[in-house]
Amino acid sequence: MNIYVGNLPFNLGEEDLKEIFEEYGAVGETKIISDKFSGRSKGFGFVEMESDEEANNAIKELNNAEVSGRNIKVNESKPRETGGSRGGGERRGGGGGGYQRRERY
Repeated sequence: MNIYVGNLPFNLGEEDLKEIFEEYGAVGETKIISDKFSGRSKGFGFVEMESDEEANNAIKELNNAEVSGRNIKVNESKPRETGGSRGGGERRGGGGGGYQRRERY
């Protein structure tokens, strides 16, 4: 099961995250998402656990738990929806700007 973990302390590393979840079972992989320009943590990540039962127990026990002064959010990660459009069908907004001639009085 893939688990989403949010509100992480910015100084928490992937090994630290793995250690937290290993108390509840076998952890496959941990990934903390970082900003591609600065390399700084975005404060959330993912943990993959091999057993759904252990993962559900970890979610139950760790959701809202305090880690380095922050209450983390833990829940099952849902896969991103792919394809389709991102909203309304027709194009909206835009326009305006550009050079506009003004008459002098």
